[in-house]
Amino acid sequence: MKNSIFRPLAIAAMATLALTACDKSQSQSGNKSEGSAQQAPTNLKIAYVEVDSIMSQYQFCKDYTQILQKKGQNIQNTLGERQKQLQEAAANFQQKVQQNAYTREQAESIQAGLQKQNMDLQGLNQRLSGEFQKETEMYNNALRDSIQHFLATYNKDKKYSLILSKAGDNLLYADKTFNITKDVVAGLNKAYKPVVQKEDAKKK
Repeated sequence: MKNSIFRPLAIAAMATLALTACDKSQSQSGNKSEGSAQQAPTNLKIAYVEVDSIMSQYQFCKDYTQILQKKGQNIQNTLGERQKQLQEAAANFQQKVQQNAYTREQAESIQAGLQKQNMDLQGLNQRLSGEFQKETEMYNNALRDSIQHFLATYNKDKKYSLILSKAGDNLLYADKTFNITKDVVAGLNKAYKPVVQKEDAKKK
């Protein structure tokens, strides 16, 4: 029974998923370049953005991390309460069976009911987990899109040939003069409309 309890969801995976999405986008872009007959420019203007700083300073990430954490906790509470009730019912059933409080038919009927509750709980676990995962993916897609949209606008003036994402030590070395993280975080926050304001606008 304990194995069916919904395990705590790793909200920090949001950063990983977003980074993966960005890396895939860069990888696809790189593949297209390899297949092109055009020659790469000799003078590249390169910049990089620290993904960890975006995740910790971009208000979008802060807001939705809190939203997902709250929803994840609600899911755990719901499933935990259902699991507790089922365990108590199962323990009570075993006690009465030992006391010969049921006929054979009654015991079989109650046992079948408990098994069905367990299956229902597992189904609920899978459904809520799937819904949470889809919602997390939706927020990650929105995060990726907001970053890419901002960089497309930002780069109209800056004219960078390549903007890299730096997470941990995926870049072995990078001169800090190429770091545009502060500009990007400031620009993202300026363009972002907080979730609370959006919800208030809907109510009006």
